[in-house]
Amino acid sequence: MPRLLLLAALIAHAEDWSRFRGPNGSGIATGAGYPIEFGANKNTVWRTEVRPGKSSPVLTDKHVLITGFADNKLYTQCFDRASGKLLWEKFIDKKHDQITNALNHAAAITPLTDGRNVYSFFKDFGVVAYDLSGKELWRAPLGPFVNTMGVSASPIDNGSTVVVMVDQLGGSFLAAFDKKSGEMRWKAERDEFESWGTPLRYKDQFLTVSRGIFGAHLASNGKRTSSMPGFPATIIGSPIVDGNRFYLFGYGADSPKPFAPELDKMDKNKDGKLGPDEYNKHPLYNGYAYYQGDRDGYITEAEWSAMQQRIMGANGLYAYEIDATAKSGEIKLRELWKYERPFNSVIPSLIVANGVLFSVKNGGILTAFDAATGKLGKAERIPGALGGYSSSLVAAEGRIYACSEEGKVSVIKAALDWELIKTNDLNEGCFATPAMSNGQIYLRTDNALYRFGAK
Repeated sequence: MPRLLLLAALIAHAEDWSRFRGPNGSGIATGAGYPIEFGANKNTVWRTEVRPGKSSPVLTDKHVLITGFADNKLYTQCFDRASGKLLWEKFIDKKHDQITNALNHAAAITPLTDGRNVYSFFKDFGVVAYDLSGKELWRAPLGPFVNTMGVSASPIDNGSTVVVMVDQLGGSFLAAFDKKSGEMRWKAERDEFESWGTPLRYKDQFLTVSRGIFGAHLASNGKRTSSMPGFPATIIGSPIVDGNRFYLFGYGADSPKPFAPELDKMDKNKDGKLGPDEYNKHPLYNGYAYYQGDRDGYITEAEWSAMQQRIMGANGLYAYEIDATAKSGEIKLRELWKYERPFNSVIPSLIVANGVLFSVKNGGILTAFDAATGKLGKAERIPGALGGYSSSLVAAEGRIYACSEEGKVSVIKAALDWELIKTNDLNEGCFATPAMSNGQIYLRTDNALYRFGAK
């Protein structure tokens, strides 16, 4: 194959849906022919039952890959892309058991494929690699992790290594594992604590945002090149890069929440602190009690106040221009615009399509912004799809696809004054983000894996 054609083929493969939200986490699909109407046997190529889980599908040329959890076993499942047939499934035993947010799941983290192997990262085990015939190549046990809501950042491809990020209450890190052997090639300790978004690649660095801090690490060895404070304390959705622009949203508290009202509600024995039988496995309070202060399982006023200070910060959506011209390799961000409105507990990641930035909140509130200027466009509820939203937005052919937790998939014209084109009701719960490729939509619900498109 001529060199230019080989390069084009490699680029085409790299831009397919091999990781969470496709090319560099953008959510943008190339190609044409994606269906607008689907479900109930309309444009349904196949439907296959799957193990329980919330991870999103990833694709090779011939396979669809997801993870699942059942009977205390952590599964990796491989399906034929053409027929939906289960080709194989392999499992490892769950190693850890932690109190986390109910929306998190033992199989919530989206796997990674490089077209030869699949790399599954489980918060309750670590990393395991299989080839595409189902042969286990290696495993790298990690943890237990100390993240109150549960670790959720997906693995990302780094050439000869797989990179995972674990931001937690203590001992946060970014690490690279050799694809052939599973050996840890480098590990970068991080001062950040607790985040949930997946890192982004920008040129030769990984960009992260966690608990109020922007960071950048060299992809070659993990060396920290940049740190910048002043960001929201809680960032759930993954940030995105569009050209040299960097977008994120998050929230923080305006003022510390006082301890006295919590005592009034929960302190049954009136000893002036909260114990395990009083906060009753609440994931946030469990984190306060076991991973902060003296870690004795009780929350004192001093420990409560220390955690409240950590979650203070800005609240809103922010756009930055990336400046990576410094000879030292340092990356700097210049603020372009911001939208200071509540984004508390918003999970879906942002998307930029047709020069318009979109966010979606619970209740089906879809908001459009001019991506360059921040000019506010239409901000309304998506008609007929007003439930909760965990699935991140994806886009193709100038259309946005937004999937609610109730399984209503709305197809929307990507414009500042957006318009609903069609809402498809799958009548099944949906928390995973669709994968898009070659005019086909691969969508995972609570019960099944679908392929929608022209048959």
